[in-house]
Amino acid sequence: MPTTHRFEPTHYHITIGTHEPVLRIAPGDTVVTSTADSGGRDRDLKNVSPPGNPQTGPFFVEGAERGDVLAVRFDRIAPNRPQAVTSAYVSYSVVDPQFVTRFPVDRGRIQWHVDVARGVATPEGPEALKGKLEVPLDPMLGCFGVAPDRGQAISCSTSGPYGGNMDYNGFRQGATIYLPVFVEGALFHLGDGHATQGDGEITGNGTEISMDVTFTAWIHRKNKPIGWPRAEDAEFLMAAGNARPLDQALQHATTELLKWLEEDYGLDYSAASVMLGQCIKYDVGNVFDPAYTMVAKVAKKYLEPFKRS
Repeated sequence: MPTTHRFEPTHYHITIGTHEPVLRIAPGDTVVTSTADSGGRDRDLKNVSPPGNPQTGPFFVEGAERGDVLAVRFDRIAPNRPQAVTSAYVSYSVVDPQFVTRFPVDRGRIQWHVDVARGVATPEGPEALKGKLEVPLDPMLGCFGVAPDRGQAISCSTSGPYGGNMDYNGFRQGATIYLPVFVEGALFHLGDGHATQGDGEITGNGTEISMDVTFTAWIHRKNKPIGWPRAEDAEFLMAAGNARPLDQALQHATTELLKWLEEDYGLDYSAASVMLGQCIKYDVGNVFDPAYTMVAKVAKKYLEPFKRS
């Protein structure tokens, strides 16, 4: 029978890699745990890690082998304190070069109050926004993934086929993520909670906060690898591409979604192309990190006439 594990982290990693697992779980098990914020502060605002999107884990999933696909469902993602922080200015990369001179060198910090009971976040500055802006909470995890190939330990500032710092606001509670497995046990890491975040993560962060997280993991399929992270929720199938420039990330995402429709729904590339040509949607995960993230998605309602394998 599946087991529920409660794990309280005592140390974190600012790389995703083949680190010593903190817990071994069976496929179908659920883990109740917590994360530090991107700056390394926990629920008590105590510094528990160097900054850099510290990761809880990794978690070893029994039976997961290279070439498999790991599934992780985010059952619960909930802020566990009332204080969050963002930058005060958008990133230089999202404005015209001549406009950059209007920004200070130090982009500063803005404190936010997170009211979990009311489900809103409010900034404590600048003065022009005080008492005038409320943003609905939509908690997500900005960075998570499995150990990458060839024994690499990759900074949590970036992303790749293994996952990483994708900062896509669709990776929220209720979503199921599919990740390619490169090492025995997969070694799943998670962290970088955002209480809210707009598309593109254009300030270089969401409302950065620590989280209580519950997830369930299992082996989605054996020895049938995927190229890039996939995900689904009640409404959409989603495929993520991580690269720079942005058009390369879009190419990865579109290719992965085409492959998914062929593998699971029997739609050859012509049929999938005709469908996606009119039905695809693109979301910008982030345009701040070393690798940008684009997500290609299609609504499940268009796939209802086709049997899913």
